[in-house]
Amino acid sequence: MGDDFAAAAGEFRTPPRDPRTAAALGSKASRSTGRRVIAQATRRAGWLGDRTLLGVAIFVGSESIFFLSIVVAYVANRDAGLGDARATLDLPRTTVFSLALFASSATMARATTTLNARWLLATIALGGIFIVGQGTEYARLLAAGTAPSSAMFGTTFFTLTGLHGIHVLVGLAALAALGGSTAARAVAVRPVAWEAVALYWHFVDAVWVVVFSVVYLGTKL
Repeated sequence: MGDDFAAAAGEFRTPPRDPRTAAALGSKASRSTGRRVIAQATRRAGWLGDRTLLGVAIFVGSESIFFLSIVVAYVANRDAGLGDARATLDLPRTTVFSLALFASSATMARATTTLNARWLLATIALGGIFIVGQGTEYARLLAAGTAPSSAMFGTTFFTLTGLHGIHVLVGLAALAALGGSTAARAVAVRPVAWEAVALYWHFVDAVWVVVFSVVYLGTKL
């Protein structure tokens, strides 16, 4: 009888667990938890990336309306200063550094596709050429007596091109920051950062297409 009770009790006792089995189960659970955490972080990063691009897109849209209003004001007052514009604007010279800015859109697109800092440096160099060219154009106009306060043409011209130049400088600063982070590898630069900077830079280029067409081609041709 005692042996029967002992056998029955043995059936209800939990068998000792192999330490290797417990470790394997713990490791499996840890990997599963890790995958869930990574998946959640990835989803959060995706939403953050979308919000970043959305924020830049909203900013670009608002700035587009702002520039459009200035272009309309320039066109409305262009006839009053058309003679001054034809006498002072240098279309061939401006075309050269404008082509540099237009080409920078291609290098920026290449940089975004490859995430290569060399294409980013090429974009910065082309943008720098544009800024230097615009600076020399301002110096030439000021030396010729055309200033922001000299006439209607001077006011609208310097306002429109000057604000665009400020936006180009902001874009160059963003490009430099992106390139510095990529080169230093201090922090992981997500592709969405490249896309956000590229969106702003393409906007800057598109604005100059309109400004160049209206101010220079529309005046000289």
